[in-house]
Amino acid sequence: MTPTPETTAARRSKISPEREREFYAAVLDQLREHGYEALTMEGVAARARCGKSTLYRQWKTKPQLVAAALRAGRSEQTLARVDTGSLVEDLREAARIAARNSGNDTRLTQALGHAVLDDPELRDALREALIEPELTAFDAIVSRAVARGELSPGHPAVDFLPAQLMGVLRIRPVLEGRFADEEYLVRFVDAALLPALGITPPAPAPPGT
Repeated sequence: MTPTPETTAARRSKISPEREREFYAAVLDQLREHGYEALTMEGVAARARCGKSTLYRQWKTKPQLVAAALRAGRSEQTLARVDTGSLVEDLREAARIAARNSGNDTRLTQALGHAVLDDPELRDALREALIEPELTAFDAIVSRAVARGELSPGHPAVDFLPAQLMGVLRIRPVLEGRFADEEYLVRFVDAALLPALGITPPAPAPPGT
């Protein structure tokens, strides 16, 4: 018998929102620690202290559970609140926020690795959870800068801003064995992103000002 929306909702209602968040946290922790291929429903169940039948009943498959966990974490993205009134400071603040999320987000994207290329559901969930919010935030930063006259419409370097900032987040652990911290990313903005936009970074404020 094919489950109806009513019976599916009834099954899901047995798990509280708090318990569901615990399941998602267990999934993301397992992903960061062991990678997608090594993640198992049994491992998630052990960490979340539940029977694996509970997970299968709610999410059916590992890809569906991982996709749900990624989507549930979407609200933690904070780049959307960046609006300092200045393009330079918007980009610097975006770098600071990216640095605070650097370890967790970089581990997630690395953990999913090639799996996102083979599984459209996972790929869409990763984009929805980690990529699209940043792209939307960058679009808003650029639009405000154009409206203020800080940036010419259609500047050719604009299309590469997200790829540059997101790329350096992921590649620094490979090149240097450590995540991109705030100091590193702000320097990257001043040395690479701003010059590409034709902007000379202001001199740092003297200490104590």
